[in-house]
Amino acid sequence: MKEIKIESTLYVYDSMDELSEEIRNLMRKAIEARNKAYAPYSKFNVGAALLLDNGEVVTGNNQENASYPSGLCAERTAIYYAGATYPKSQILRMAITAASQNQETTSPIPPCGACRQAVAEYEVKQNAPIEIYFMGETGPVAKSNSLANLLPLIFDSSAL
Repeated sequence: MKEIKIESTLYVYDSMDELSEEIRNLMRKAIEARNKAYAPYSKFNVGAALLLDNGEVVTGNNQENASYPSGLCAERTAIYYAGATYPKSQILRMAITAASQNQETTSPIPPCGACRQAVAEYEVKQNAPIEIYFMGETGPVAKSNSLANLLPLIFDSSAL
């Protein structure tokens, strides 16, 4: 038997004010998307904004459904729209923000497991990491240089 140690590195900024202007603008787009989310069941609004290598910014938000599995998270809404609309473009950065309608959300909220897997697919597809910034409604912003920090043992096509 051998032991395998897996480490992740995240960077945490005290607030959006510490981010570069480019990243602040991307996060503002994510906030705008979050404010348009359709979340009547969970009351948990999420917005995502992607910066593509062609300069386009694509946004998405969570879209819920009374049949819970039929909804879609903000990150996947954005990433699939980017893939459908700009199939040859790479995703450089992703900004994510989440806010509860029931309480203030002040800690960084990372992507769920399904969204991590979707982002992993695009990192593999484009053979390049995607910077991921995530926050709550207010407060600190966490940054990962790659999805690999959030999901170190990805499942990809090499296993098929």
